[in-house]
Amino acid sequence: MRAVETLLVVLAVLSVQENATSKGPIPGSPQKVSNNDPRVRNAMLIGIYAFNNQSNDKFLFKVSHIKDAHIQIVKGIKFLLEANISRTVCLKREPSPDLDKCNFQPLGKLHKIFNCHFEVWAIPWKHWMKNIFFMCHP
Repeated sequence: MRAVETLLVVLAVLSVQENATSKGPIPGSPQKVSNNDPRVRNAMLIGIYAFNNQSNDKFLFKVSHIKDAHIQIVKGIKFLLEANISRTVCLKREPSPDLDKCNFQPLGKLHKIFNCHFEVWAIPWKHWMKNIFFMCHP
């Protein structure tokens, strides 16, 4: 009898899950967004600024490839970003460097790429964005 009750509970849970996912995305869950979305590009810039401010590297890094982007609605918009970032030829000590004008390091000793996960929180109606988390590894 216990096995039948367990089976019924499992079937009920699966049925509820099926209904929830068949009606569209679950509110508050991360949703895929285009890597080329201008909001994603802005969030990525905030993330790379945070990385550059906290790294001990002499050179600036910039995004070489956005691999994946999701947004989550949470008292604003939370961007969940996966990207490759690469070392540039621009030194940190240069005043107000424009990352768009910084070329990547050529292949060789100084060439370096990190795989990174960034989480950036935005409150668009306040024109506010902040990097809340990042983790990078070679």
